[in-house]
Amino acid sequence: MKTFMFAAWSAFIGAIATLTFVAWLSPASVAQEPASESPAPTISAASEKSFSLDEIAKHNRLEDCWMAIEGNVYDITSYVKNHPAPPSVLQRWCGKEATEGMRTKGYGADHSKTAWEMLKPLRIGVLERNAN
Repeated sequence: MKTFMFAAWSAFIGAIATLTFVAWLSPASVAQEPASESPAPTISAASEKSFSLDEIAKHNRLEDCWMAIEGNVYDITSYVKNHPAPPSVLQRWCGKEATEGMRTKGYGADHSKTAWEMLKPLRIGVLERNAN
């Protein structure tokens, strides 16, 4: 049994050493990381439409639902029917500053990265800087 275990261990170590050596020799392993990532899109607030909280408040129904989230304004009207929670969960945030709702979901858990990505195409502008 000891001989079998020693042979298996030796084969395992040999395989790891071989794979490490081959990876070290491969030039592709060095160049892949930075080249595949593109810079995050930047948002130019100067060239975008800005909205006050009063303007956003006019869109306070599920049939016309805008939200301000982290300084951006989103028209989520088209997404309401696809949201996994009941519409009543979204309705309380329609027409309002909804960062708290997005970051906490009402119980302290942030939305997933996928949810944040789904929000991006619904962005229509920025919240006025002096809006409180």
